[in-house]
Amino acid sequence: MNYKKPTKLQAVVLDWAGTVVDFGSFAPTQIFVEAFAEFGVKVSLEEARGPMGMGKWDHIRTLCNEPQIAERFHTAFGRLPTDDDVTALYERFMPLQIEKIALHSALIPGALEAIEILRHEGLKIGSCSGYPAVVMEKVVELARENGYVTDHVVATDEVPNGRPHPAQALANVIALGIDDVAACVKVDDTWPGILEGRSAGMWTVALTCSGNALGLTYDEFVALPSDKLAIERARIIAMFEGSRPHYFIDTITDLPWVVEDINARLARGESPQTF
Repeated sequence: MNYKKPTKLQAVVLDWAGTVVDFGSFAPTQIFVEAFAEFGVKVSLEEARGPMGMGKWDHIRTLCNEPQIAERFHTAFGRLPTDDDVTALYERFMPLQIEKIALHSALIPGALEAIEILRHEGLKIGSCSGYPAVVMEKVVELARENGYVTDHVVATDEVPNGRPHPAQALANVIALGIDDVAACVKVDDTWPGILEGRSAGMWTVALTCSGNALGLTYDEFVALPSDKLAIERARIIAMFEGSRPHYFIDTITDLPWVVEDINARLARGESPQTF
């Protein structure tokens, strides 16, 4: 039996915060700032955004490894942060995140309409997140109340290794019964999420304006002058360069035309691994 390349996409695997909900990805970033503050360590919103997309324990560990944050921790406690300290921060982060997740649960404008187009094209809707399962339960519930339901959800603590490893994306492939990873497209607003899709052998789409990289509310994004927006796009594209996304779009509302283009490329015999 011979291998046959897929000729059409079968599924899209969507990130959550900054991709479908929470324009600007404020829910996780703001809570990192608050959790560190409760330990007497200042972390700016910009610093908190740096490792976004990773599992939250790994995110905190990465922040603690930053020299300037490690120095602030040393000033507060007389030592550098250990893994036990990371776990203590994580255990404070979790209840804060669950408590305040509803404050940033609104769907990104146009997301439902774009996803409906994809479903009309026959695509299954998978999803994954850097959130652990206990937070994802609340995120999924709030999204359902707003009309968004996926075919599958994978939290970061439901696989052996979270992003940038491919496990969450591949768990969606298995659960959704997809024939070939090349028939999937991963959509994310962070470089770990794009690397996840790349490592899984999928097409990848990086979001430049709705998520962590731009870090603005929807109203701030709409009000941004075109020349400043162009500068920000260029900065964000450069930031994503190492993760090698196949496509860049502003928000999920642009995803249907990307799917159309990928289908045309698949029909020509192209595959994501060769680009």
